[in-house]
Amino acid sequence: MTTIAPVPEDWPTTEAEARAVQDALRGRVILSEPGPPPGTGHVTGLDVAYDDERDLVAAAAVVLDAATLETVAQSTAVGRVSFPYVPGLLAFREIPTLLTALSRLPCPPGLLVCDGYGLAHPRRFGLASHLGVLTGLPAMGVAKNPFTFTCLAPAAPRGSTAPLLDGPEEVGRALRTREGVKPVYVSAGHRVTLAGAVAHTLALTPEYRLPETTRRADALCRRALREAVGEGV
Repeated sequence: MTTIAPVPEDWPTTEAEARAVQDALRGRVILSEPGPPPGTGHVTGLDVAYDDERDLVAAAAVVLDAATLETVAQSTAVGRVSFPYVPGLLAFREIPTLLTALSRLPCPPGLLVCDGYGLAHPRRFGLASHLGVLTGLPAMGVAKNPFTFTCLAPAAPRGSTAPLLDGPEEVGRALRTREGVKPVYVSAGHRVTLAGAVAHTLALTPEYRLPETTRRADALCRRALREAVGEGV
């Protein structure tokens, strides 16, 4: 039977409270560390799925061996949506359930790969940065679109990049993971550089546009949500 993941008692409930948390934690982001070398240790994909009608969110954490991309471990959690939908504050809807899924892993997660943003965020504190600071783990974001930032298309070959810009500031990079296929948008989150995040993304995309971490976490959280709904949670 599915157990509902708890929401911390002091979790923000208003936009003002959430922005205050972002302001308080943003200064703890570390972007000077190189992070683990690509292809070494563990790398963990994180993703969530929503059932808005039932006010449910299911989170998945899937640990891969970075060298072989074999799945090492996985876990899920189901919770109530913990914050209203507000652009720029989506992390507050997802983090309590994601943290529960991470806590259920039987092994160290290593590098966290989020389906979303890190530094590439209007307040420079997206989901990858937020989770990285809370857990102390290296974290990065790989998003499907550029959010509100400007970006020229990278060249067609795999591995080509173009800067993701907020005015003159580079907050991430568009990365072509498959030749001729639209890019993904990579940003550093915590304890990893942007160049390192790009290298990890290429290592995690041997066949498809999206990283294997994201693909497997997406499938797992959707399954966990279906099972929870089927149980009448």
